[in-house]
Amino acid sequence: MPAPDQPVGPVDATRIPRFAGSSTFARLPRIDEVDGDALRGGIAVLGAPFDAGTSYRPGARFGPGHLRASSKLLRPFHPRLGVSPFAVQQVVDAGDLSLNPFDIPEALAAVESGVADLRAAGLRVITLGGDHTIALPILRAVARDVGPVAVVHFDAHLDTWDTYFGAPYTHGTPFRRASEEGLIDLHRSLHVGIRGPLYSAADLGDDSVLGFAVIAADDYETRGIAGVVDSMRRRLGDGPIYVSVDVDVLDPAHAPGTGTPEAGGLTSRELLGTLRALAGAELVGADLVEVAPAYDHAEITGIAGAHIVYELLAVMAPGPPPQ
Repeated sequence: MPAPDQPVGPVDATRIPRFAGSSTFARLPRIDEVDGDALRGGIAVLGAPFDAGTSYRPGARFGPGHLRASSKLLRPFHPRLGVSPFAVQQVVDAGDLSLNPFDIPEALAAVESGVADLRAAGLRVITLGGDHTIALPILRAVARDVGPVAVVHFDAHLDTWDTYFGAPYTHGTPFRRASEEGLIDLHRSLHVGIRGPLYSAADLGDDSVLGFAVIAADDYETRGIAGVVDSMRRRLGDGPIYVSVDVDVLDPAHAPGTGTPEAGGLTSRELLGTLRALAGAELVGADLVEVAPAYDHAEITGIAGAHIVYELLAVMAPGPPPQ
């Protein structure tokens, strides 16, 4: 057992095989297995199994379970950052929200309430989607506490379109709604990994008015990770940051299990390296969305997604940034 003042960590893989035991993310303790006072300052991994906002291939409602199953190989020490994210902060699995699959506004209200409750308990939240519609209610809960935040949005797509078939709440619209509602910092937010065809030449102009700069997937080829990271950190500056990762920012070779794949995306190494550069920043929450296991093969997408969440846990850990 850990000392009373030490976080409760994952199941010990040297005592219980990884293919057995807990089915929580990274085999972490459930939230009800940790004393409430010990949770303050920690992180909750929360499932949001919802995909009623998808416009093409559905199935992301099964993403949280797939990510948990794919996280069993994660280990407790991050050698690149020199941190043990489960030892320096209490990390728990908060289970899945119960979300109405037939009523989008009701489901979004439940996401907002669920995230707000965890934040009220002193926890930052990393949410496992689910489709990208869930980013809007999460940002509502976060902005209620800290005001407008810089959003760094990793995605193949802008997700700042207006409506689909007249519907204002879909996985292609969350950041337009967030900008309209005053939830984001209009001078510090950006998209990373954008690529593929758009609906019109006006899309990028409209997106800029909504408060986003763009780092395209092609920039990784011409500028490298170091150049991308420098532009990202300059844009984000100081202050609270929310990280939203659509797994389709990765090339389909690295993440086939998603609903709207686009050719020409990032490698998993490029994405993990970019996320790692956020160490020392003021991250107030994050999500990983659009993992659709029905289209995955050999857990390729699930494993990439589990490592994305692990990277976020590591950069959110207390301590100085790496030199």
